[in-house]
Amino acid sequence: MKTEIIYDVAIIGAGTMGMAAAAFLAQQQVKTLVIDAFDPPHNHGSHHGDTRLIRHAYGEGRQYITLVKRAQQLWEELEKQSGYKIFEKTGILGLGPKDSAFLHEAVEAAKKYDLPLNVLNAAEVQEKWPGISIPNHFIGCFETESGVIYSENAIKAYKEMAIKNGAHLVTNTPVQQINEHSKDEVNIITADTVFKAKKVIVTAGAWAAKLLPNLNLPIQPVRKVVGWFDTPEGLYDSPTFPSFYVVDKDKTFYGFPNLNGTGLKLGRTDGGQPIDPDQQTQNFGQYETDEGDLRNFLGTYMPDANGTLNEGKTCLYTVSSDLHFIIDHHPEHSNVIIACGFSGHGFKFGSVMGEVLSQMAIKGQSEFDISIFSLKRFR
Repeated sequence: MKTEIIYDVAIIGAGTMGMAAAAFLAQQQVKTLVIDAFDPPHNHGSHHGDTRLIRHAYGEGRQYITLVKRAQQLWEELEKQSGYKIFEKTGILGLGPKDSAFLHEAVEAAKKYDLPLNVLNAAEVQEKWPGISIPNHFIGCFETESGVIYSENAIKAYKEMAIKNGAHLVTNTPVQQINEHSKDEVNIITADTVFKAKKVIVTAGAWAAKLLPNLNLPIQPVRKVVGWFDTPEGLYDSPTFPSFYVVDKDKTFYGFPNLNGTGLKLGRTDGGQPIDPDQQTQNFGQYETDEGDLRNFLGTYMPDANGTLNEGKTCLYTVSSDLHFIIDHHPEHSNVIIACGFSGHGFKFGSVMGEVLSQMAIKGQSEFDISIFSLKRFR
Protein backbone atom coordinates (compact mmCIF):
# COMPACT_ATOMS: atom_id res chain seq x y z
CA MET A 1 0.00 0.00 0.00
CA LYS A 2 1.23 3.45 -0.92
CA THR A 3 1.39 6.00 1.91
CA GLU A 4 0.53 9.60 1.15
CA ILE A 5 1.69 12.85 2.74
CA ILE A 6 0.04 14.00 5.95
CA TYR A 7 -2.74 16.49 5.30
CA ASP A 8 -3.94 19.08 7.78
CA VAL A 9 -7.56 18.12 7.05
CA ALA A 10 -9.05 15.27 5.04
CA ILE A 11 -12.68 15.48 3.95
CA ILE A 12 -14.51 12.24 3.21
CA GLY A 13 -17.42 12.94 0.90
CA ALA A 14 -17.13 15.75 -1.65
CA GLY A 15 -20.82 16.51 -2.03
CA THR A 16 -22.64 19.58 -0.79
CA MET A 17 -21.07 20.09 2.63
CA GLY A 18 -17.72 18.47 1.90
CA MET A 19 -16.94 20.45 -1.24
CA ALA A 20 -17.90 23.71 0.45
CA ALA A 21 -15.70 22.89 3.45
CA ALA A 22 -12.81 22.08 1.11
CA ALA A 23 -13.17 25.47 -0.57
CA PHE A 24 -13.19 27.35 2.74
CA LEU A 25 -10.20 25.42 4.06
CA ALA A 26 -8.13 25.73 0.90
CA GLN A 27 -8.78 29.48 0.81
CA GLN A 28 -7.05 29.65 4.19
CA GLN A 29 -4.02 27.70 2.94
CA VAL A 30 -4.93 24.62 4.93
CA LYS A 31 -3.41 21.49 3.35
CA THR A 32 -6.65 19.78 2.36
CA LEU A 33 -7.53 16.37 0.93
CA VAL A 34 -11.02 15.78 -0.47
CA ILE A 35 -11.96 12.20 -1.30
CA ASP A 36 -15.16 10.91 -2.86
CA ALA A 37 -16.48 7.54 -4.02
CA PHE A 38 -17.69 9.21 -7.23
CA ASP A 39 -16.80 12.37 -9.19
CA PRO A 40 -18.93 15.30 -8.05
CA PRO A 41 -21.25 16.69 -9.17
CA HIS A 42 -22.90 13.29 -9.68
CA ASN A 43 -26.29 11.62 -9.30
CA HIS A 44 -25.46 9.17 -6.49
CA GLY A 45 -26.17 11.46 -3.55
CA SER A 46 -28.31 14.41 -2.54
CA HIS A 47 -27.08 17.33 -4.66
CA HIS A 48 -28.18 16.55 -8.23
CA GLY A 49 -31.40 17.51 -9.99
CA ASP A 50 -30.39 21.10 -10.86
CA THR A 51 -32.21 23.10 -8.18
CA ARG A 52 -32.87 23.43 -4.44
CA LEU A 53 -35.05 25.81 -2.44
CA ILE A 54 -33.62 28.35 -0.05
CA ARG A 55 -36.30 29.49 2.40
CA HIS A 56 -35.57 32.12 5.05
CA ALA A 57 -38.70 32.12 7.26
CA TYR A 58 -37.94 28.64 8.48
CA GLY A 59 -40.85 26.46 9.56
CA GLU A 60 -38.45 23.83 10.94
CA GLY A 61 -37.44 26.21 13.74
CA ARG A 62 -36.10 29.68 14.37
CA GLN A 63 -32.74 28.29 15.44
CA TYR A 64 -31.92 27.81 11.75
CA ILE A 65 -32.47 31.40 10.66
CA THR A 66 -29.10 32.93 11.55
CA LEU A 67 -27.49 30.11 9.57
CA VAL A 68 -29.76 30.44 6.54
CA LYS A 69 -29.26 34.21 6.37
CA ARG A 70 -25.50 33.68 6.34
CA ALA A 71 -25.93 30.90 3.76
CA GLN A 72 -27.82 33.30 1.47
CA GLN A 73 -25.02 35.85 1.74
CA LEU A 74 -22.38 33.22 0.94
CA TRP A 75 -24.30 31.83 -2.06
CA GLU A 76 -24.49 35.32 -3.53
CA GLU A 77 -20.77 35.82 -2.91
CA LEU A 78 -20.05 32.49 -4.60
CA GLU A 79 -21.98 33.59 -7.68
CA LYS A 80 -19.88 36.75 -7.96
CA GLN A 81 -16.61 34.91 -7.37
CA SER A 82 -17.26 31.97 -9.70
CA GLY A 83 -19.25 33.38 -12.59
CA TYR A 84 -21.74 30.51 -12.28
CA LYS A 85 -25.44 31.20 -11.87
CA ILE A 86 -26.05 30.14 -8.26
CA PHE A 87 -29.15 31.97 -6.95
CA GLU A 88 -32.47 32.79 -8.64
CA LYS A 89 -34.91 34.99 -6.70
CA THR A 90 -38.21 33.32 -7.59
CA GLY A 91 -39.90 33.98 -4.26
CA ILE A 92 -41.29 31.00 -2.34
CA LEU A 93 -44.97 30.41 -1.65
CA GLY A 94 -45.88 28.21 1.31
CA LEU A 95 -49.41 26.78 1.24
CA GLY A 96 -51.39 24.94 3.87
CA PRO A 97 -54.26 25.07 6.36
CA LYS A 98 -54.63 28.19 8.49
CA ASP A 99 -53.83 26.13 11.59
CA SER A 100 -50.64 24.57 10.15
CA ALA A 101 -47.94 24.55 12.85
CA PHE A 102 -45.25 24.73 10.14
CA LEU A 103 -46.71 27.84 8.53
CA HIS A 104 -47.34 29.41 11.95
CA GLU A 105 -43.66 28.96 12.81
CA ALA A 106 -42.65 30.49 9.46
CA VAL A 107 -44.85 33.53 10.09
CA GLU A 108 -43.56 34.01 13.64
CA ALA A 109 -39.96 33.59 12.46
CA ALA A 110 -40.49 36.25 9.82
CA LYS A 111 -41.84 38.66 12.46
CA LYS A 112 -38.96 38.03 14.86
CA TYR A 113 -36.22 38.36 12.25
CA ASP A 114 -37.90 41.06 10.14
CA LEU A 115 -38.08 38.86 7.04
CA PRO A 116 -40.33 39.91 4.16
CA LEU A 117 -43.34 37.57 4.14
CA ASN A 118 -46.88 38.25 2.91
CA VAL A 119 -49.81 36.21 4.22
CA LEU A 120 -52.66 35.74 1.73
CA ASN A 121 -56.02 33.99 1.94
CA ALA A 122 -57.03 31.29 -0.53
CA ALA A 123 -58.86 33.68 -2.87
CA GLU A 124 -55.89 36.04 -3.00
CA VAL A 125 -53.51 33.17 -3.76
CA GLN A 126 -55.66 31.89 -6.63
CA GLU A 127 -56.16 35.35 -8.07
CA LYS A 128 -52.43 36.07 -8.07
CA TRP A 129 -51.41 32.63 -9.36
CA PRO A 130 -54.31 31.13 -11.38
CA GLY A 131 -52.44 27.86 -11.86
CA ILE A 132 -53.06 27.05 -8.18
CA SER A 133 -56.22 25.47 -6.77
CA ILE A 134 -56.56 25.34 -2.97
CA PRO A 135 -59.47 24.98 -0.52
CA ASN A 136 -60.87 27.98 1.32
CA HIS A 137 -59.28 27.03 4.65
CA PHE A 138 -55.76 27.32 3.16
CA ILE A 139 -53.49 30.35 3.40
CA GLY A 140 -50.41 31.35 1.45
CA CYS A 141 -47.16 32.61 2.99
CA PHE A 142 -45.13 34.32 0.27
CA GLU A 143 -41.44 35.06 0.86
CA THR A 144 -40.47 37.63 -1.73
CA GLU A 145 -36.68 37.45 -1.32
CA SER A 146 -36.20 33.68 -1.25
CA GLY A 147 -35.76 31.37 -4.20
CA VAL A 148 -33.62 28.74 -5.86
CA ILE A 149 -30.04 27.55 -5.59
CA TYR A 150 -28.66 25.89 -8.72
CA SER A 151 -27.21 22.95 -6.85
CA GLU A 152 -24.89 21.41 -9.42
CA ASN A 153 -23.49 24.82 -10.34
CA ALA A 154 -22.81 25.39 -6.64
CA ILE A 155 -20.85 22.13 -6.35
CA LYS A 156 -18.85 22.95 -9.50
CA ALA A 157 -18.05 26.42 -8.19
CA TYR A 158 -16.80 25.18 -4.83
CA LYS A 159 -14.90 22.35 -6.54
CA GLU A 160 -13.05 24.79 -8.79
CA MET A 161 -12.36 27.13 -5.88
CA ALA A 162 -10.96 24.32 -3.74
CA ILE A 163 -8.67 23.01 -6.47
CA LYS A 164 -7.53 26.49 -7.49
CA ASN A 165 -6.44 27.13 -3.90
CA GLY A 166 -4.50 23.88 -3.59
CA ALA A 167 -6.92 21.24 -2.32
CA HIS A 168 -6.12 17.70 -3.50
CA LEU A 169 -9.25 16.05 -4.89
CA VAL A 170 -9.34 12.25 -5.17
CA THR A 171 -12.40 10.92 -7.03
CA ASN A 172 -13.92 7.49 -7.74
CA THR A 173 -12.23 6.21 -4.59
CA PRO A 174 -14.49 4.78 -1.86
CA VAL A 175 -13.13 5.00 1.68
CA GLN A 176 -13.21 1.60 3.37
CA GLN A 177 -12.25 2.54 6.89
CA ILE A 178 -11.20 5.40 9.17
CA ASN A 179 -8.70 4.58 11.91
CA GLU A 180 -7.33 6.97 14.48
CA HIS A 181 -3.63 6.17 14.46
CA SER A 182 -2.90 8.61 17.29
CA LYS A 183 -4.43 11.71 18.80
CA ASP A 184 -2.59 13.69 16.13
CA GLU A 185 -3.16 11.48 13.09
CA VAL A 186 -5.98 9.63 11.35
CA ASN A 187 -5.59 6.94 8.70
CA ILE A 188 -8.09 6.92 5.84
CA ILE A 189 -7.98 3.52 4.16
CA THR A 190 -9.04 2.92 0.55
CA ALA A 191 -8.51 -0.13 -1.69
CA ASP A 192 -4.91 0.77 -2.55
CA THR A 193 -3.91 3.77 -0.46
CA VAL A 194 -3.68 4.89 3.15
CA PHE A 195 -4.14 8.64 3.39
CA LYS A 196 -3.02 10.38 6.57
CA ALA A 197 -4.44 13.54 8.09
CA LYS A 198 -4.29 15.44 11.34
CA LYS A 199 -8.06 15.96 11.25
CA VAL A 200 -10.90 14.36 9.33
CA ILE A 201 -14.31 15.73 8.37
CA VAL A 202 -16.86 13.04 7.51
CA THR A 203 -19.47 14.45 5.12
CA ALA A 204 -20.36 11.17 3.47
CA GLY A 205 -24.14 11.61 3.43
CA ALA A 206 -25.95 8.30 3.20
CA TRP A 207 -22.67 6.42 3.79
CA ALA A 208 -21.86 8.15 7.11
CA ALA A 209 -23.26 5.34 9.27
CA LYS A 210 -21.24 2.73 7.36
CA LEU A 211 -18.02 4.70 7.83
CA LEU A 212 -18.68 5.24 11.54
CA PRO A 213 -20.28 1.92 12.57
CA ASN A 214 -19.45 2.17 16.26
CA LEU A 215 -21.47 5.37 16.69
CA ASN A 216 -24.83 3.84 15.74
CA LEU A 217 -25.78 7.13 14.14
CA PRO A 218 -29.58 7.60 14.21
CA ILE A 219 -29.86 8.18 10.46
CA GLN A 220 -31.64 6.35 7.65
CA PRO A 221 -30.94 6.75 3.92
CA VAL A 222 -34.22 7.10 2.03
CA ARG A 223 -34.90 6.83 -1.69
CA LYS A 224 -36.75 9.90 -2.98
CA VAL A 225 -38.07 10.96 -6.38
CA VAL A 226 -38.61 14.18 -8.30
CA GLY A 227 -40.38 14.77 -11.59
CA TRP A 228 -40.51 17.50 -14.23
CA PHE A 229 -43.92 18.05 -15.84
CA ASP A 230 -44.84 19.80 -19.06
CA THR A 231 -46.96 22.92 -18.42
CA PRO A 232 -49.06 25.36 -20.45
CA GLU A 233 -47.02 28.29 -21.70
CA GLY A 234 -46.85 31.14 -19.20
CA LEU A 235 -48.98 29.68 -16.41
CA TYR A 236 -46.21 28.10 -14.33
CA ASP A 237 -43.18 29.91 -15.75
CA SER A 238 -40.62 31.88 -13.79
CA PRO A 239 -40.51 34.75 -12.97
CA THR A 240 -44.29 35.13 -12.59
CA PHE A 241 -44.84 31.76 -10.87
CA PRO A 242 -42.88 31.18 -7.64
CA SER A 243 -41.15 28.21 -6.11
CA PHE A 244 -43.45 26.60 -3.55
CA TYR A 245 -44.18 24.07 -0.84
CA VAL A 246 -47.51 22.66 0.33
CA VAL A 247 -48.15 21.31 3.82
CA ASP A 248 -51.36 19.30 4.05
CA LYS A 249 -52.19 16.75 6.75
CA ASP A 250 -49.42 14.13 6.75
CA LYS A 251 -47.78 15.04 3.42
CA THR A 252 -45.46 17.83 2.35
CA PHE A 253 -44.60 18.58 -1.27
CA TYR A 254 -42.22 21.15 -2.76
CA GLY A 255 -41.57 22.42 -6.24
CA PHE A 256 -40.13 24.89 -8.69
CA PRO A 257 -41.57 26.88 -11.57
CA ASN A 258 -40.66 26.15 -15.17
CA LEU A 259 -37.25 27.83 -15.07
CA ASN A 260 -35.53 26.91 -18.32
CA GLY A 261 -38.14 25.13 -20.37
CA THR A 262 -37.68 21.87 -18.45
CA GLY A 263 -41.15 21.97 -16.87
CA LEU A 264 -42.53 22.35 -13.37
CA LYS A 265 -40.38 20.35 -10.95
CA LEU A 266 -42.09 18.55 -8.06
CA GLY A 267 -41.01 16.36 -5.16
CA ARG A 268 -42.29 15.13 -1.82
CA THR A 269 -40.41 15.85 1.40
CA ASP A 270 -41.77 12.99 3.51
CA GLY A 271 -42.26 9.34 2.58
CA GLY A 272 -39.88 7.40 0.35
CA GLN A 273 -38.31 3.97 0.71
CA PRO A 274 -35.52 3.14 3.20
CA ILE A 275 -32.53 1.99 1.17
CA ASP A 276 -28.94 0.83 1.36
CA PRO A 277 -27.08 3.63 -0.47
CA ASP A 278 -24.91 1.05 -2.25
CA GLN A 279 -28.09 -0.27 -3.90
CA GLN A 280 -29.32 3.14 -5.11
CA THR A 281 -29.82 3.45 -8.87
CA GLN A 282 -31.65 5.90 -11.14
CA ASN A 283 -34.80 3.77 -11.32
CA PHE A 284 -37.63 6.29 -11.29
CA GLY A 285 -40.85 4.42 -11.95
CA GLN A 286 -39.97 1.26 -10.03
CA TYR A 287 -42.84 2.03 -7.64
CA GLU A 288 -46.31 3.19 -8.63
CA THR A 289 -46.02 5.94 -6.04
CA ASP A 290 -42.98 7.43 -7.83
CA GLU A 291 -45.16 9.16 -10.38
CA GLY A 292 -48.47 8.49 -8.65
CA ASP A 293 -47.82 10.66 -5.58
CA LEU A 294 -46.70 13.56 -7.76
CA ARG A 295 -49.71 13.29 -10.06
CA ASN A 296 -52.11 13.10 -7.11
CA PHE A 297 -50.65 16.36 -5.85
CA LEU A 298 -50.87 18.05 -9.24
CA GLY A 299 -54.43 16.85 -9.80
CA THR A 300 -55.44 18.45 -6.49
CA TYR A 301 -53.43 21.67 -6.34
CA MET A 302 -52.07 22.45 -9.83
CA PRO A 303 -54.30 20.59 -12.29
CA ASP A 304 -53.07 22.47 -15.36
CA ALA A 305 -49.54 21.19 -14.64
CA ASN A 306 -50.66 17.55 -14.59
CA GLY A 307 -49.39 16.99 -18.12
CA THR A 308 -46.63 14.97 -19.74
CA LEU A 309 -43.85 13.76 -17.45
CA ASN A 310 -40.72 15.17 -19.08
CA GLU A 311 -38.26 13.45 -16.74
CA GLY A 312 -38.09 11.62 -13.42
CA LYS A 313 -35.09 11.10 -11.17
CA THR A 314 -34.27 9.57 -7.81
CA CYS A 315 -32.02 10.89 -5.05
CA LEU A 316 -31.08 10.08 -1.46
CA TYR A 317 -32.21 11.80 1.70
CA THR A 318 -30.31 10.87 4.84
CA VAL A 319 -32.90 11.37 7.55
CA SER A 320 -32.05 11.75 11.22
CA SER A 321 -34.48 10.43 13.82
CA ASP A 322 -35.63 13.97 14.76
CA LEU A 323 -35.15 15.53 11.27
CA HIS A 324 -32.48 17.93 12.57
CA PHE A 325 -28.87 17.93 11.39
CA ILE A 326 -26.00 16.10 13.10
CA ILE A 327 -22.86 18.24 13.35
CA ASP A 328 -20.36 17.42 16.06
CA HIS A 329 -16.94 16.13 16.98
CA HIS A 330 -16.66 12.37 17.33
CA PRO A 331 -17.35 11.63 21.03
CA GLU A 332 -14.16 9.55 21.35
CA HIS A 333 -11.88 11.16 18.74
CA SER A 334 -11.84 14.94 18.85
CA ASN A 335 -9.92 15.17 15.57
CA VAL A 336 -12.84 13.57 13.68
CA ILE A 337 -15.73 15.90 12.78
CA ILE A 338 -19.10 14.55 11.66
CA ALA A 339 -21.74 16.31 9.55
CA CYS A 340 -24.65 14.20 8.36
CA GLY A 341 -28.41 13.62 8.70
CA PHE A 342 -29.42 16.71 6.76
CA SER A 343 -32.89 15.18 6.38
CA GLY A 344 -33.88 16.63 3.03
CA HIS A 345 -33.60 20.29 4.04
CA GLY A 346 -29.83 20.70 4.22
CA PHE A 347 -28.66 21.83 0.80
CA LYS A 348 -29.61 25.47 1.29
CA PHE A 349 -27.16 25.52 4.23
CA GLY A 350 -24.29 24.05 2.20
CA SER A 351 -22.39 27.33 1.91
CA VAL A 352 -22.54 28.18 5.60
CA MET A 353 -21.84 24.56 6.53
CA GLY A 354 -18.57 24.88 4.62
CA GLU A 355 -17.73 27.84 6.82
CA VAL A 356 -18.89 26.06 10.01
CA LEU A 357 -16.89 22.90 9.30
CA SER A 358 -13.76 24.81 8.37
CA GLN A 359 -13.99 26.71 11.65
CA MET A 360 -14.42 23.47 13.58
CA ALA A 361 -11.37 21.98 11.87
CA ILE A 362 -9.15 25.04 12.33
CA LYS A 363 -10.32 26.44 15.67
CA GLY A 364 -12.00 23.44 17.29
CA GLN A 365 -15.42 25.11 17.30
CA SER A 366 -17.65 27.24 15.12
CA GLU A 367 -18.54 30.88 15.59
CA PHE A 368 -22.17 29.89 14.98
CA ASP A 369 -24.42 28.32 17.58
CA ILE A 370 -24.76 24.72 16.38
CA SER A 371 -25.57 23.23 19.79
CA ILE A 372 -28.94 21.91 18.59
CA PHE A 373 -27.10 19.62 16.15
CA SER A 374 -24.99 17.92 18.82
CA LEU A 375 -24.85 14.14 19.09
CA LYS A 376 -25.51 14.51 22.82
CA ARG A 377 -29.23 14.97 22.16
CA PHE A 378 -29.50 11.28 21.26
CA ARG A 379 -27.69 9.99 24.36
